Amino acid sequence: MATFCPTARVEKLLLASDRSAFNEGAIREALSLAKQCSSSLTVMSVIEVNPEFDAMAPQIVEKIDAEVREHLEAIKQRAKKAGVDCETVVRRGDEAFALIAQEAEERKTTMIIMGRRGRTGLSRLMMGSVTARVIGQAPCNVLVVPRAAQFSCKKILVATDGSRYGDAAVSEAMGIAKRCGSELTILSVVPSESVAAMDIVHSELRKDLIVEKELKIAEMAVKEAKDAAAKEGITVSGLVLGGKPSEGILEAAKEKKADLIILGTLGKTGMDRLLMGSVTERVIVTAECAVLAVKTAA
Repeated sequence: MATFCPTARVEKLLLASDRSAFNEGAIREALSLAKQCSSSLTVMSVIEVNPEFDAMAPQIVEKIDAEVREHLEAIKQRAKKAGVDCETVVRRGDEAFALIAQEAEERKTTMIIMGRRGRTGLSRLMMGSVTARVIGQAPCNVLVVPRAAQFSCKKILVATDGSRYGDAAVSEAMGIAKRCGSELTILSVVPSESVAAMDIVHSELRKDLIVEKELKIAEMAVKEAKDAAAKEGITVSGLVLGGKPSEGILEAAKEKKADLIILGTLGKTGMDRLLMGSVTERVIVTAECAVLAVKTAA
């Protein structure tokens, strides 16, 4: 773990946490990041409302409310011991993701930190998890931390497709890598079912298996980002893969032993896109390491 703030623009952090053990990684890293960056920290939980159930079992509702507040108080005490100022918030509603995004908007949050449930099948992803939906609606970057992961930034993998969303992710990755002395891998995945991983230097050997235009865009995106990073004194390598983008990113992260994946994503997006499951959401559901979703205005 870096002993200084690894990323810029984290003056206000919002940790969204429920009572499950899956949030422990997010809690731990949020406290650590707040301390390193001297950030203000707000911890919130959402109690989902069901009017019919609330009316039928008010005693259970009261119990849930008490447990949620106890959970937040426990985090606040951990923050106090770590020397971090922490405010807690409880919101009630039927769409947790919307309340989290709204809280971030109202507080002018600069980063949302969330946990993630265990690995799940594609069916759950297609339905849209709370984490995926928060990313779609959030006004700021979102850091997703699996339970066992750490936001250490020693080895960073950033994926780009040459778009401005990819450029934003690369820019963020370079900033973190420079501050932390990280090893940076810049990756572009060209959609193809028949192409195996190949280093950018040797990609010409397999060009016949990929649409030439897409390959050139990928190569150029990686080369330009790699050159820019090298000029900043960053230890950097470039990689072009063929295959399904989400699978290519996950395989490369595992091969490079990355502890942080950085991806670009749109600004506020509609639910239809989230329900289809974008590359970013697919990576987040299954990645073993922390994932930073970098927001770009639509």
